Amino acid sequence: MAGKSSSLTYNLPDISIMESAARFDSCVWQPEETYIVLGRANEEELSVFSGNALEDNIRIYKRPSGGESVVLTPNMIVFSLKLNIVRLNRPRHIFEIINKYLIDSFTEIGVNNLESRGISDLSINNRKILGSSMYLKNNILFYHAVLNVKEDISIISKYLRHPKREPDYRAGRDHSEFVTSMWAEEYKIDIQQLISAIHKALKQIETHFAVNIPAN
Repeated sequence: MAGKSSSLTYNLPDISIMESAARFDSCVWQPEETYIVLGRANEEELSVFSGNALEDNIRIYKRPSGGESVVLTPNMIVFSLKLNIVRLNRPRHIFEIINKYLIDSFTEIGVNNLESRGISDLSINNRKILGSSMYLKNNILFYHAVLNVKEDISIISKYLRHPKREPDYRAGRDHSEFVTSMWAEEYKIDIQQLISAIHKALKQIETHFAVNIPAN
């Protein structure tokens, strides 16, 4: 119905770390089915081709963080981190730190030409391969990201409308021209190897913040 959203409260696996008592916690997982997740400011009727989602029985959630809507599938890796710190740097600076460690870790397993673009994306050949968003509340930072390993971009075009906000480097391109995957870029790396690289980056990120930012 116009003006209303039927999206579900976000309760996907990484929600568990939001309430974690640990100063640093993380979660890396693969969706077991296809989901649509709206950003905090998104409305279903403006962001999603709801008829296609309804016909295919796709569940739609709304997350607490910003950014635009995403499709999650078993051909992607989703990962999140939660950090409890006294002083938060500018969000863009935090994204830059996280992306640096991700790029370093992926480069070690042979993924080249990765760049940090927009506020928080990772791209290859000027096409988005990883998107992320952040939620800041009091002294809690919650970050989560989606890496497209081998999902066909047509599934994104099927369910998501063109976002109302986009990074400059997108330049109005539709999903099929803007988004890519590891496999489409000829990096046919096993998902478990990619997950290991992500875990390594998360550990380095934890160390970075432990050294550079005081705890409560």
